[in-house]
Amino acid sequence: MRVEIWSDIACPWCYIGKARFEQGLAAFAHRDGVEVVHRSFELDPTHPKGETGLVLDMLARKYGRTPEEARAMEEHVASNARAEGLGYRTEGRDHGNTFDIHRLLHLAKARGRQEQLLDLAYRANFAEERSVHDPEVLVALAVEAGLDEAEARSVLADESAYADEVRADEREAAQLGATGVPFFVLDRAYGVSGGQPAEVFTQALEQAWGERTPLRTVGAADGTAQACGPDGCEVPSASDAGTAR
Repeated sequence: MRVEIWSDIACPWCYIGKARFEQGLAAFAHRDGVEVVHRSFELDPTHPKGETGLVLDMLARKYGRTPEEARAMEEHVASNARAEGLGYRTEGRDHGNTFDIHRLLHLAKARGRQEQLLDLAYRANFAEERSVHDPEVLVALAVEAGLDEAEARSVLADESAYADEVRADEREAAQLGATGVPFFVLDRAYGVSGGQPAEVFTQALEQAWGERTPLRTVGAADGTAQACGPDGCEVPSASDAGTAR
């Protein structure tokens, strides 16, 4: 079974939701049969690249809240993160355009290191004093995740590198009806929206697994159908060849 997760590194509920999903997956009996794929979703694709600001200021401006109310909002999210054993800073975090981070995550996916880079990026953004909007920080995270430094720098320098892959993920999210993240899709049959409790993910996995449709073979059941296998290809008899078209 495949689980696809649309998320943005700027989204605190994606950070929390990933931890909760992993707990739910750990409690799932068939967890070894689940493939997890992470996909891109930008919460604010129109944010000018290179421009950053403080998260608290952005929250106050976006939701029309006072600085104290914005801080309370962050403290609420932080308490949820800490309940999952995650670090979370409520002061001094910045926000900005995340397109380059998504492009680098696609490089990591191509090199089999996506999970490692995603975890490091989340930790840097929410728990540490490192800005994921700083190209040098991104390069350092890529190296920590096991990527080649020169290749990571090359991808960041070329704005077209993995851009199509990011846009394709975002188009697919729109086609599936995702309007926010995190968004979890199980075998393209079930969708789970938001950072749900771990038990909700376990239940969704069990339901999706239980309703999987077994493969049904259509065709002759008497072994006469021609096919290729490990030992070679079947050759039609002379009578079959004479009537075939």
